[in-house]
Amino acid sequence: MTALDLSSPVAVVGTGTMGQGIAQVALVAGHPVRLYDAAPGLARKAADTIGSRLDRLVEKERLTADERDAARARLTPVDDLSGLAGCSLVVEAVVERLDVKQELFRALEDVVADDCLLATNTSSLSVTAIGGALRVPGRFVGLHFFNPAPLLPLVEVVSGFATDGASATRAYETARAWGKTPVACADTPGFIVNRVARPFYAEAFAVYETQGADPATIDAVLRESGGFRMGAFELTDLIGQDVNESVTHSVWQAFFQDVRFRPSLAQRRLVESGRLGRKTGRGWYDHREGAERPEPHTAEPAEPPAYVVAEGGLGPAAELLDLIREAGIEVRQAEEDEGSRLVLPSGGQLVLADGQISAEFRDVVYFDLALDYRKATRIALSRAAHTSAATVAQATGLFQALGKKVSVIGDVPGMIVARTVARIIDLAVEAVAQGVATEEDVDTAMRLGVNYPLGPFEWSRRLGRGWAGALLDEMREVDPCGRYGASLALYRYACATDQREDTP
Repeated sequence: MTALDLSSPVAVVGTGTMGQGIAQVALVAGHPVRLYDAAPGLARKAADTIGSRLDRLVEKERLTADERDAARARLTPVDDLSGLAGCSLVVEAVVERLDVKQELFRALEDVVADDCLLATNTSSLSVTAIGGALRVPGRFVGLHFFNPAPLLPLVEVVSGFATDGASATRAYETARAWGKTPVACADTPGFIVNRVARPFYAEAFAVYETQGADPATIDAVLRESGGFRMGAFELTDLIGQDVNESVTHSVWQAFFQDVRFRPSLAQRRLVESGRLGRKTGRGWYDHREGAERPEPHTAEPAEPPAYVVAEGGLGPAAELLDLIREAGIEVRQAEEDEGSRLVLPSGGQLVLADGQISAEFRDVVYFDLALDYRKATRIALSRAAHTSAATVAQATGLFQALGKKVSVIGDVPGMIVARTVARIIDLAVEAVAQGVATEEDVDTAMRLGVNYPLGPFEWSRRLGRGWAGALLDEMREVDPCGRYGASLALYRYACATDQREDTP
C-alpha cells in the first residue's frame, strides 16, 4: 500500500493551531486541501492565515512565489461537511472530547466514500474508542502530529484495535511522503511519546515535592548534566500547566490509576491557582515583564582533594577517572578492586547515584548521572544531614576542578538525572514488550517528539541493560510507594544478552 496520490484531496476538520499546521503540511506537499470548521467563518479565516504563512516561507526562500501561488489555489475553505465529499483523507483536529469526535466521524461517514481514510490527531483519547462508533472502523487511524506541525518532523501513526493494516500503512507512507518521520504504534494510553515521557515531568516534580531541590536547580541539572534541551519546570511552563497536567491525568486514568503515572499535587495546585505558565505570565516561574529568573543553587568554590582512591571502574562514570587525572589530581587504585566508588582523603566516599540514599551510610556523597561527563557543565551532589562537611567540600572541589558547576541537593534517592532516565527506560522497555512499538521507533519518537538527547534504548545500551532495573529496585527499597522497582519487562530485558549460553 503506497501513499496517497498528490491529486487526492485531503480535508482537515478543525482550524485551530494544529488543524492549520496539518493543512499547511498537506498543502505544501502538493495536495488539494479543504478546510472545515463548525464555527462559521473560521475556515476562511484559517485559509487566510495559512496564506500568510506561505508568504513567510517565500520570504525565507523555502518556497518560490510560483509554488506559493499554486498552493493557495489548491486551498479551499468549505462551509459544510458535504463539501468534503470526494476527499481521500480526512484529518480531524477538534476539541479533545470523545463524544464530539465520535459524532463528527459518524457524520463524515455519510459524506465520504468507504475507501476514504479517516484520521484523528488526538493526543490523549483512545483511537479505538473514537473509531468504535464507525460503520467502517478499519479505515480509521490516528495521525498524531506535534506542534507546530509544519516544523516538527514526528508523526505517530496509531493503529486502533479495528484498524486495517492496509489503512495504517497508507497513513504511514502518506506522512512520510509529506516529509515527516512517521513511527508506527499500537493504541495505548499516551501512544509512544506521551506515555514514555511521563517520568521526565513526574520525577522532577517528586524531587521538588520532597524538598530535594528547587525548580531552577532541577531544571539546570537536567539541562547541563542530563543533556535535555529544557528542564521539566520550564518545559511545562511553555506547554501550559493545564495542558501538561491534563495529559498526565488522562494517561493515569487510562492505565487504571497506575501509581507510576500518578499526577503531581504541586502541579494541581499551580493549575488551580491559574498559574498556567507563559500564557498567563506565571507558572513555576514568573514570566511577567521585568521579573527576574531564579538562579540554580551553585556551590561556592572549594579546594579539590590532592588525590582520590578508585575502587572499581565507576561504571557509566568511568570517564571521570581520565578527567580527574587531566585536572592534575592523583588517582590511586585500591588494592581490592571491589565496588564502584571514589574514596576521598576525608575517608568519605563519592558514589554514582544508584537508588540508595546517603542516610544509609556513615559518610557518602552521591553524584548524578551525566549524558557526557566531559561536556557536562554542572553536576549534582546529594548528601545526608550527617555527611561530614569535609567530604562534601572535597567532592565539590573535585568536580569544580574538572570545570563543573556543582549543585548540592537533598538526600534524594536516584537524584535527578539518574532516576529520570531509569524510569524512562523502564516505561520504554515495557511498551516494546507489550507490542506498542519497536525499539527503533521508540527511540526515534523520543528524540524527535520531545528532543531527548538519546532515545531510551540508546541510553540503555550506553549504561548497560541491568543499570535501570538495579537503580529502580534500590529506590523501591527506600521508597516502597509502588512507583519504583523494575517492571517484569525490564527484568527480562536485563537478563537477556545477544548470545545467552547459560542454561538452568
